[in-house]
Amino acid sequence: MKISAPRGTKDITSKESFKWNYLETKFRQICSMYGYEEIRTPIFENTELFQRGVGDTTDIVQKEMYSFKDRGDRDLTLKPEGTAGVIRAFIENKMFADAQPTKLFYITPCFRYERPQSGRQRQFHQFGVEAVGSDTPSLDAEAISLAMQFLGELGLKDLSVSINSVGCPVCRESYNKLLKEYLEKKSDVLCDLCNERREKNPMRVIDCKVQTCQDNIKDIPLMADHLCEDCQDHFEKLKSYLDEMNIKYHVDKKIVRGLDYYKRTAFEIISNDLGAQSTVCGGGRYDGLVEQIGGPEGYSGVGFGMGVERLLLTLEANNIEIENPNKTDIYIVTLGEMAKLKSFGILKNLRDNHISADKDHLDRSFKAQFKYSNKINAKYTIVIGDEELEKDEATLKNMETGEQKSVKISNLVEEFKGLL
Repeated sequence: MKISAPRGTKDITSKESFKWNYLETKFRQICSMYGYEEIRTPIFENTELFQRGVGDTTDIVQKEMYSFKDRGDRDLTLKPEGTAGVIRAFIENKMFADAQPTKLFYITPCFRYERPQSGRQRQFHQFGVEAVGSDTPSLDAEAISLAMQFLGELGLKDLSVSINSVGCPVCRESYNKLLKEYLEKKSDVLCDLCNERREKNPMRVIDCKVQTCQDNIKDIPLMADHLCEDCQDHFEKLKSYLDEMNIKYHVDKKIVRGLDYYKRTAFEIISNDLGAQSTVCGGGRYDGLVEQIGGPEGYSGVGFGMGVERLLLTLEANNIEIENPNKTDIYIVTLGEMAKLKSFGILKNLRDNHISADKDHLDRSFKAQFKYSNKINAKYTIVIGDEELEKDEATLKNMETGEQKSVKISNLVEEFKGLL
């Protein structure tokens, strides 16, 4: 019986892995420039972490988490997102005792039980940053700047930034009351999910994907129009920092984000290069999350996450190719039994000198060896036969230009280094 990968998962083969390596290296470089250091948290956490941190009214907690009991009857969950685990690690490892802010980034797999589709898998991967320990909007602007620089250096040019403020507990209390009164009058024209949300998490109704709901709530009151003085001041300062960095943005009052822990700033970065919009990054501020999951008071945070699978699709859609760097420097074509044996010593010498080299392991014909060298995009090919060994001379061929030159086999490393 054939055993396939579980639905919603995907193998990352050698034909794709070099692209992932490129993105991960670039992300690490950009994060380092901004003073962010890498953190790696466990694949699974105590379920309570996500119930308290992500919010038990969210779709993630209610419908999408991979939760299970271990042999000790403990409730565990494969992490559905990156932030909660990072904040748990911030608390548990007493990072709050260090100089603040604490600036961290992560590259991690996440797991959600969703309907698989293009760019959305049940096991997916995220790039993310978290800056904890300051409530200043300058960190919000820096997170947006970091994401924009990363995406820009990948070659994405037509990017737009949408920002909003989703308020704080002070201004949300009166706003939620107003919102619930509005939604109660609309209950007969809302979908079942919106009617469920209007009591527990009314702001999520704004984000409903059902068109009839959107048509019927066009005049819904929005948080950005009901901010308290502190939240309004925070939002205006964020805009001034973005203006100073010449980062273009527009205010989208309907951005609410899908997780309960967001406060004040919420943002999205959208790629528009080929006319079709694709959201490639989302994030915002989560003041209070540290305290909410058992940490000390007064530690604010801001961050973002971006899906690697969706990012790769966006690059592909914009005809941005990532070149495979894994080319073999030199491929040894052998002719004769003695040459076949001696080629192993030559290979070892080349590799010891950090020159990538390979040879035939399938007893291919002379012609087939050349064909294979071409197939793997080897930069150079050297032909070694028994006669060449006796003379200590062989022909080195540049596979791109076709140029050939005679080289000393015993001096091959030095000869080849001169060509690099």
